[in-house]
Amino acid sequence: MGRTEYLALKTDQPSYDNMLSSDLTELKIAVKKFASDAFKLQGLGFGTSFLSWLACFAAIYLLILDRTNWKSNMLTTLLVPYIFFSLPPILFSLLRGEIGKWIAFIAIVLRLFFPQYFPDWLEIPGSLVLLLVAAPSLFAHTVRDSWIGVAICLIIGCYLLQEHIRASGGFRNAFTRSNGISNTIGIVLLFIYPVWCLILYIL
Repeated sequence: MGRTEYLALKTDQPSYDNMLSSDLTELKIAVKKFASDAFKLQGLGFGTSFLSWLACFAAIYLLILDRTNWKSNMLTTLLVPYIFFSLPPILFSLLRGEIGKWIAFIAIVLRLFFPQYFPDWLEIPGSLVLLLVAAPSLFAHTVRDSWIGVAICLIIGCYLLQEHIRASGGFRNAFTRSNGISNTIGIVLLFIYPVWCLILYIL
């Protein structure tokens, strides 16, 4: 008997080219989405870190002003817990570790036994270091890393702003007087970090 051969039609063969191209298209879409999400997250993280540094510098700047030429009756010691809650994680872990313990130990020894070598302007920085070292984990980690710490920073900023406006004699004077503008800018900078963090928490 003769050999029967069957020829496969082109339409019967699976379309490997089409399958491969569709897989490659899906892979490209997935990679683009992943890159976009990673960029957004990294950008938000960078923004939060930068604003944290900015808020800390603004609070330190206001403390320096208060000790030099500002001399207000406001409760500027509230800037100590503000710095505690907004301090960047690198500085926080550094000052909460052995370095902070040594600084606190030296400050306590100077304050107790050599008060003549412990100037008045070191009171608030010393209190900040003591707070960082002695704060229990509930405040140092749980509250600080949650929206509660951010809300405390926002409340402190609101209090200082309204007290500064009242001391300046009104909203307009706070922004127009030569000695009030720098203070107002420093206080306004205190709002950027907590507002940004609250927006991230809501989103």
